Amino acid sequence: MVTLPAPAASAESALSAAPGSAPPEVLRLQAQATRHTTPCGEGDLVWHAWGRASPQWPPLVLLHGGSGSWTHWVRNIEDLMTAGHQVWVPDLPGFGDSALPPVGADADALVEPLCAGMRALWGPQPCDLVGFSFGGMVAGLLLADHPELARQLVVVGAPAMGVVPNRQFELKGWRHLPADQQLDVHRHNLAVLMLQDPALIEGLALRLHVANVVRDRMPRRRLAHTDILARSLPRVTCPVHAIYGRNDALYKRWIVELEAAFQAVVPDFRGLDFIPDAGHWVQFEQPRAFMAALLAALADGAQPASADRAGR
Repeated sequence: MVTLPAPAASAESALSAAPGSAPPEVLRLQAQATRHTTPCGEGDLVWHAWGRASPQWPPLVLLHGGSGSWTHWVRNIEDLMTAGHQVWVPDLPGFGDSALPPVGADADALVEPLCAGMRALWGPQPCDLVGFSFGGMVAGLLLADHPELARQLVVVGAPAMGVVPNRQFELKGWRHLPADQQLDVHRHNLAVLMLQDPALIEGLALRLHVANVVRDRMPRRRLAHTDILARSLPRVTCPVHAIYGRNDALYKRWIVELEAAFQAVVPDFRGLDFIPDAGHWVQFEQPRAFMAALLAALADGAQPASADRAGR
């Protein structure tokens, strides 16, 4: 393991490629972070850590969504530190500053590099694991194969629960377009998938999105459109919570089916929270309401299962 001061030069240069310079929110967080690396394929899996180890809480690991990086959590990291958590956010293999996984090109290819990295960073100690979107699917696959890695799991806006009969949105391609036409496509894709409020698309969200998608080296992922998370969760033995934006574009009217879907497959399911006035990128769109739900979920997941849950 190698520890370097943050920010990382490559991340900063990528953010500078987005409209304007690197956002102050990103620069401030980069200045507070410690950068760690663990092996990944032919390069490194890059981890960003904030805060100090806590006697009350294990490491809190946040996994970002597809075509993303650690900046998917830019509006949440400081609040989690204030609440007493040591926060660890990797750039998942194939995204951000991390190298491609050694084999494969979808969520299942990320399991072993993440497992090896977590064991190298804090040994046998289990973490608290939170996964957003694609990262929620990765987290479920990870704990199905290696349940000892986490004390609890919170999935946020995760796909692949088997309740949607067909894809609920269509993104537009942008890589083939001239540079002066790409921003309009990025705005469209943010509106169609990520955010309910169109007023949030300009500014920070757009700059983060552009900086992230240009570093996505795994563009042909397909598992999110299957039921692989629902098929993996029966092997996850820790407490599981779920948090979704009420208007998540992945699900639309089918979102009402989610709670029953989780209850049917998770051995220790602790509940689902819907955040009002939020789309898919719920932790960015409604950070206060999301933080309240997440902190409550983490507190509950730290407790043993109650007698009625154990007897389910």
